[in-house]
Amino acid sequence: MANSSIPKFHEKTREERIKIVESFAALSKEDVKILKSDGGIFFNQANNMVENAIGTISFPLGIATNFKINGRDYLVPMAIEEASVIAAASKAAKIARKHGGFIMESDESYSIGQIQVVDTNVKSATHKIMNAADKILKLANTKSKTLSKMGKGAKEVSCKELKTKSGKMLVVELLIDVGDAMGANLTNTMCEGIAPLIEKLTGGRVILRILSNYSTKRLVKGKAIFDKDDLGGTEIVDNIILAYQFAANDPYRAVTHNKGIMNGIIAVANSTGQDTRAIEAAAHAYASRNGKYAALTEWKKDKNGNLLGKIEVPMSVGIVGGIINVHPMIKVCNKILGVKSAKELSCIIGAVGLAQNFSAIRALASEGIQKGHMKLHAKNIAASADVPKSKMDEVISRMISDGNISVTSAKEILKEL
Repeated sequence: MANSSIPKFHEKTREERIKIVESFAALSKEDVKILKSDGGIFFNQANNMVENAIGTISFPLGIATNFKINGRDYLVPMAIEEASVIAAASKAAKIARKHGGFIMESDESYSIGQIQVVDTNVKSATHKIMNAADKILKLANTKSKTLSKMGKGAKEVSCKELKTKSGKMLVVELLIDVGDAMGANLTNTMCEGIAPLIEKLTGGRVILRILSNYSTKRLVKGKAIFDKDDLGGTEIVDNIILAYQFAANDPYRAVTHNKGIMNGIIAVANSTGQDTRAIEAAAHAYASRNGKYAALTEWKKDKNGNLLGKIEVPMSVGIVGGIINVHPMIKVCNKILGVKSAKELSCIIGAVGLAQNFSAIRALASEGIQKGHMKLHAKNIAASADVPKSKMDEVISRMISDGNISVTSAKEILKEL
């Protein structure tokens, strides 16, 4: 079985790293060629994806090592511009391996479609809709023969009443098993397909027919144990729990706490071609589900005094459809992960989010967030000041010791050297 625990991966050259990933994921020569390209996408491809295209933009793509999730090892591609994120995720995953890694579970891939009905008697219309539920589902499922053959597709109809300044509204909701797709286009197609029938049944007027990105029927949840001895003892464990309690009870801290979680989640989502805006929107709405914005993770001690972390977050992702089928680099990233289902991808993304959160609050609760982050930041500053590789380490060290990390400082130190 492939092992994602690779010592000193960060010290290896690009060629060495790619060789390791190539072997781990059984990449083809074409896959490797794409990895070595600048972004893996040409303008003519971009021009077919968006309107008014004028070019492309690339983000750094790295590999998080050490991840063991539900007993399987993964090398995790992460696309993000922020320094220290990939290193932090890898370090957290290494610590979590001692107690079996991350144990994750994901709901079925249920999407929610909504049809807004106005100018109707809500109580009477609801009764008519529910009596015709089988007919509505049957019509919706004609919009996807593939899902129907797989035993998936539209599964349930429900209704709710909204009281607004413009009067009462009926919202008809369609619960759809979209399989391994993110499912936005299919959900919208089904909603539009049944809208005329909804109007006929209710005698009302349909306005919106669209999915909800608040994917509460598509949660990923999981946990990991981080050994107290690997963290530096009971005091650090206690400090991490106190840091979590801060986030659990103060929205101003919770937003930053959750931003750290999303550093991990969105980096993997970027590399695998997911709708990051939908993931972000759902996560932050879920953080507010109890009437107050709070943390998406929970931290406490287990019976042995080790640190136990848990995460629960909506995760609407797919492994087929959209950009996943057309972007060469994203295809390769998904191949590196080797996922077989959207549920498996959801578990990986959730685990990385938990790992990232652990590393952030561990740093905050001990030496502070800046120590590791600023070293990597200093490297970026030195590079932007055109410091040659032979002088890089010395310039970085001097900037950190002087407490002045800036392009001007880097150039002055280089001049002295």
